[in-house]
Amino acid sequence: MREFSAEYLRRTREGMWDDRAALAPLRLESRESVLDVGCGTGELSRVIVEESPGTVVGCDVDRDLLATAREHVSVVAGDALRLPFPDDSFDLVVCQALLINLPEPAAALSEFARVSRELVAAIEPDNAQVRVESSVASESALSARAREAYVEGVETDVSLGADARELFAEAALEVLESRRYDHERRIEPPYGEAALADARRKATGAGLESDRATLLSGPMDEEDYDELRGEWREMGREVIDRMGDGAYRRREVVPFHVTVGRVAGASPGE
Repeated sequence: MREFSAEYLRRTREGMWDDRAALAPLRLESRESVLDVGCGTGELSRVIVEESPGTVVGCDVDRDLLATAREHVSVVAGDALRLPFPDDSFDLVVCQALLINLPEPAAALSEFARVSRELVAAIEPDNAQVRVESSVASESALSARAREAYVEGVETDVSLGADARELFAEAALEVLESRRYDHERRIEPPYGEAALADARRKATGAGLESDRATLLSGPMDEEDYDELRGEWREMGREVIDRMGDGAYRRREVVPFHVTVGRVAGASPGE
């Protein structure tokens, strides 16, 4: 399973639930107990705490991330495939961007169903459908090339959000509803430190280099990678130049799918 830093999780989740309409099927206002599996730094857990009157617990295998989540929610260290809770402990078990990082996502959903007495929900992206619009002409095309190679090279299904219904069926969960939620991230003046750091990583190729092994695990070869990295760095330098003029703008849309299922035996009214 891939590991993520607290800074990465904070940056990629920032502003994600400013609009919470897509969470309506979770019926958070009526939850008595909720488990957020793979909670990381607790970005989703904090939203649930604000929306739910019940008890909220965050669970993650990474104790360093839990140290941050603990500031906002009760936490327990644990593996998504072997949750440290008895059967029927919660009335909702939810995860966000977790299944895409697991080699056996259906097995995780089965474990979620074991500790839930009512609902299981998964909020997962379709990374193959991410869209990038940029004032730097080459950025959209280069991002698409890198994304396609990454999706083909990564070991897990990072695009499963749109197909989560099939996984729910494998885990004997009755799908009640599925909603799409587009998480939009913008970079525009005035530029914050995170945006400036991201531009520097483009210009040096550091961001692409961190995914080098994954990119080369698919059909991309060393020559293709070197060509992409050279064009990527050139694009990054143009981004920095445009920032200097206050003329750089970037819009990225990541489609998430909120899928909610009912545990076998739970009454329809629950």
